[in-house]
Amino acid sequence: MSRTEEIINGVLAGKKRSIAKAITAVENCTDESPELIAKLFPHTGKAHIIGITGAGGSGKSTLIEKIVREYRGRGKTVGVVAVDPTSPFSGGAFLGDRIRMQELSVDEGVFIRSMATRNYPGGIARATKDAAKVLDAAGKDVIIIETVGAGQSEVEIIRVAQTVVVVHAPGLGDEIQAIKAGIMEIADIFVVNKADRENADKAVIDIESNMQLSSKQAAWKPPVLKTTALTGEGVRELVDKIEEHRCYLEGDNECRIALLKKRTEAELVEAIREKAADILIDELRRKGTLDGLLQNILEKKVDPASAAEKILKENLRNDGA
Repeated sequence: MSRTEEIINGVLAGKKRSIAKAITAVENCTDESPELIAKLFPHTGKAHIIGITGAGGSGKSTLIEKIVREYRGRGKTVGVVAVDPTSPFSGGAFLGDRIRMQELSVDEGVFIRSMATRNYPGGIARATKDAAKVLDAAGKDVIIIETVGAGQSEVEIIRVAQTVVVVHAPGLGDEIQAIKAGIMEIADIFVVNKADRENADKAVIDIESNMQLSSKQAAWKPPVLKTTALTGEGVRELVDKIEEHRCYLEGDNECRIALLKKRTEAELVEAIREKAADILIDELRRKGTLDGLLQNILEKKVDPASAAEKILKENLRNDGA
């Protein structure tokens, strides 16, 4: 049995060591990662994937810890992928999230992994989708993905998660920014965390008022909940609402299929874009034309966009046309 087959069998058996090896492989884009995902993919599709996003300081990590504990109390197994900022020096993920949830990591029903964004737009590491597939194939009932910050690019989370939870906290002044960034359009559930702070009720009212201005049209109306993650207050109600949204998606077959198709199309387009770019660049290097193009750009004979368009037209021409 090959090493790759051993990892695959271990993942399907839910073994933590194998899960860790598989996620490391996809994160580092090793030679074995395509085979791993290809073999694990038929075993995916059962987990409920929850995306949790929000501004720094809103208490996402503490809230996730409490959500994991609540799900474990309900007998559910949980995988957590905390997408951290990339260190500009080492390229590795900060370990803050894993340290905060260290106690949970000894639970056999919980797997926690930090991943670096590696400057990828949307705060979603390139390998995050594949990491979720690994956890799904490993049999985790619930997969939670925590993203970096909140901003225009955070809409990327909707391509991964089935339920998106947007977390705010009173006093951060980010309610209006969230609207500008389009976060209002992607949220399935809003949470005002640190609800013991002053102005928590005002934050709820502001979000509810601004939701009326949102262009999002659906039968599901995003609720606005209050939590205090440090004490666990409101967490049970939040998990109840997440489960209610899951049931809503499962009950509305048309909505569920549309969401699945949209996510799959986005992933396919992204994969084609990445693979095509890799193949094309390798071909240019093989022909020895890449250096010439770079020199032309440096000499201002052509701009990068025009050079790219010319390359695509020359290499993607349908000769049979």
